[in-house]
Amino acid sequence: MSEPATKDLLPPTPGQTVGPFFGYALPYARGNELVEPGTPGAVRLHGTVYDGAGAPVPDALVEIWQADPAGKVVERSGSLLRDGTFTGWGRAETDREGGYWFRTLHPGATEPGRAPFFAVTVFARGLQDRLFTRAYLPDAESLATDPLLASLDPGRRATLVTTREPDDALRFDIGLQAGAQCEETVFLTYDPAPEAGKDGVDA
Repeated sequence: MSEPATKDLLPPTPGQTVGPFFGYALPYARGNELVEPGTPGAVRLHGTVYDGAGAPVPDALVEIWQADPAGKVVERSGSLLRDGTFTGWGRAETDREGGYWFRTLHPGATEPGRAPFFAVTVFARGLQDRLFTRAYLPDAESLATDPLLASLDPGRRATLVTTREPDDALRFDIGLQAGAQCEETVFLTYDPAPEAGKDGVDA
């Protein structure tokens, strides 16, 4: 018995975007606080998520993944409980002005010659999938030798480097597209099987 020919006439199901309904399940209490207030070495990482028109995105979700100050990738659970365990992972919603913030520690370099960074993931309405990028520390000596940063022209490289503010906070604005308020951030694609000697990321 042959299959109905109508299957070839059906239109494809529209793709679903990853937002903006994050508030139902993903955010959780103190998800942006990786360390307690007053923790030695704590730093505030914050910024604004902008769309292509230069308007702040009020319903985006930002995640960070990072090494600890010694450059060790933490492999411990406890992020949802926030029981004093530093896991190197946090999640923050943007507010009505598109702002987000984390209280965390400065990451260390995971390998010699590579600059320390926060791995950043962005979820937002209209996106078919989450976006990946990096937020590098601005005063790391290895910025000039980091393989990923060295592969970019200076203008694009600047979108991956945080700004140190007078109170020692780190600012990292995220531009989903080029707009009036900020440049489009360099986003990365991850190669599950990178060639030897490569980062496994493509700008």
